[in-house]
Amino acid sequence: MRKLVLPLGLAAIWLGLFSFHLSAHAQSAADLTLEAAQALAASRSPLVSAAQREVDALASALQQAGAQRNPELSASVEDTQRATRTTTATIAWPLELGGKRAARIAAAERARELAQAELAQANGQLRADVARGFFEVLIAQERVALTSDSAGLARRGADVVAQRVAAGKVSPVDETRARVDQANAELEAKEAAAELRSARQSLAAMWNEPEPAFERARGDIEWLPPRATSTDLERELDASPALAGHRIETDRRRALVDVERSKSVPDVMVSVGAKRDNDLGRTQAILGISIPLPFFDRNQGAVVEASRRAEKAGDEQQAARIRLLKELQLASNQLALATASARTLKTSVLPAAQRAYEAAGKGFEAGKFAFADVIDAQRSLLQARARYLTALSNAHRAATAIDGLLGR
Repeated sequence: MRKLVLPLGLAAIWLGLFSFHLSAHAQSAADLTLEAAQALAASRSPLVSAAQREVDALASALQQAGAQRNPELSASVEDTQRATRTTTATIAWPLELGGKRAARIAAAERARELAQAELAQANGQLRADVARGFFEVLIAQERVALTSDSAGLARRGADVVAQRVAAGKVSPVDETRARVDQANAELEAKEAAAELRSARQSLAAMWNEPEPAFERARGDIEWLPPRATSTDLERELDASPALAGHRIETDRRRALVDVERSKSVPDVMVSVGAKRDNDLGRTQAILGISIPLPFFDRNQGAVVEASRRAEKAGDEQQAARIRLLKELQLASNQLALATASARTLKTSVLPAAQRAYEAAGKGFEAGKFAFADVIDAQRSLLQARARYLTALSNAHRAATAIDGLLGR
């Protein structure tokens, strides 16, 4: 029996020291925080860079929309003989009527505001994606620690059973079961390590890094994001970049209707110039005005088309709000469920499983329980901790989904 005390004591120490607080790890130069990850992604993201370039481009488009139309210079010569030649030169200024320039400027301003909203949405979505990837790395790190502890305990338990089989105290069937548990635990440890590698690579890829330069993600994995009320979420959704973009797009489409309506008013071309008649030996002033007559084309088709597209944009805005609100409520419910599960596991299930394992170990040492009872208690404890990690993962995944929808 004394031979069993040391292995079981070591197993209890291993489980007792197991913690989910990553802040307890010593910080190294290769540690990565959430803030550092988001800063890296923001500085290197091609999506954010593309959205910023669109904002810059539309700022230039706004400048162009406010430009005045250029005057036109016209010159003509009649007769090739100098003595009888007549030379005419005029400059014509187009006068835009119907508020065309103001309508163009308004439409260009709405387009620039839309690009700014899309840039804000891209930044918010990127922050949410990085946060989700970061917490996936945290969870994967803890799964590696959990499965490593499980494999170590299973290996030590199998060795203990092997010694008892050699001493003729238990059946060889118990050793077979213990070795199977050991093999399964070692396989889970390898799978957890592979998941960690994938999570680290996925996170590093967000700032265009083929292989992650960081060694560990450092953060408080047990921190549970708070859940806002439905009223607060709906209010924040209405102010989010996603819905702001739809509202601005509707305004832009309405501004384009004004642009098309302004085109129905013809522009006036005013010209001034001079005519030199060599035959008469005098120069005459020329004044002219040109006005298109909108008998047939009053741009009525384009006005109707733009109006229908404006109405379509309004319908799409309402549909987007319904869809985003539905997704937001679903993510909020998932966050509430995951948060409640994590708290229950932490406050009730984990302590009870820990006590059951300790009692089984002490009972085995006293000869009151079989070693299979210790293995079952150990497995229950590890499963409870695995469920706790899953609940934490679900909570953070739901929280980052909310952040992405709200553009935080």
